Amino acid sequence: MILDQFKLNDRVALVTGASTGLGAAIAIALAQAGAHVTCHGNTRSPESTCDQIQGLGGVAHAITGDLSKQETARALVDQTLARFDRIDILINNAGTIRRSPAADYSDEDWDTVIEVNLSSVFRLSKLVGKHMIESGRGGKIVNIASLLSFQGGITVPAYAASKGGVAQLTKALANEWAQHGINVNAIAPGYMRTANTAALQADETRNRQILERIPAGRWGEPEDLAGAAVFLSSSASDYVNGHILVVDGGWLGR
Repeated sequence: MILDQFKLNDRVALVTGASTGLGAAIAIALAQAGAHVTCHGNTRSPESTCDQIQGLGGVAHAITGDLSKQETARALVDQTLARFDRIDILINNAGTIRRSPAADYSDEDWDTVIEVNLSSVFRLSKLVGKHMIESGRGGKIVNIASLLSFQGGITVPAYAASKGGVAQLTKALANEWAQHGINVNAIAPGYMRTANTAALQADETRNRQILERIPAGRWGEPEDLAGAAVFLSSSASDYVNGHILVVDGGWLGR
């Protein structure tokens, strides 16, 4: 049955940035499809997400760690393996954004954004990819890219650079690891109603401009990524490699 290909029964997923927003919605969706989920929180505990998953009859494990620190990636992987003994799905969702005109952008903000949004994605992917190769089972790695993987944005130079890097890293890892049964893909969300876009939503002019360009006529909700995340984490996407799946209400096609 075709629907069986979307089931994630007994697979283990590690979802970073799962305390709220996109990560929480993705973690819950994977659990609803049958996966056991390790939910990571950077500075905020993901217990609420775990409680929702457990309330639905799923299995969830909460961990925290600051992804701006190099050692955190290994700690997250080690803790997930200690709890579940395997990782079949990695969702690199955690991210941060710092806004400032490029001429005034601080080195500290640049370093933090690149570390969290790009370097930690590589470190986690490297560690989980090695585990997947050695296990012989393959697996799924899904990175969260952005419309700014394709566009430059305004006053977010580090964010745009990091998300452009995520798109290229996705392709590079897919090229190496497809032979091992590891599918590496990315989702590029459009303008989503999350804490990262609160400033844009509150700006009457920018909010109007954004909505005028989106054919769907609305901001995206975190739940709008659920189907894409389950698809790219399931056997239904076994022949999808190095793809950046845009979920944007039609923004890029306008």
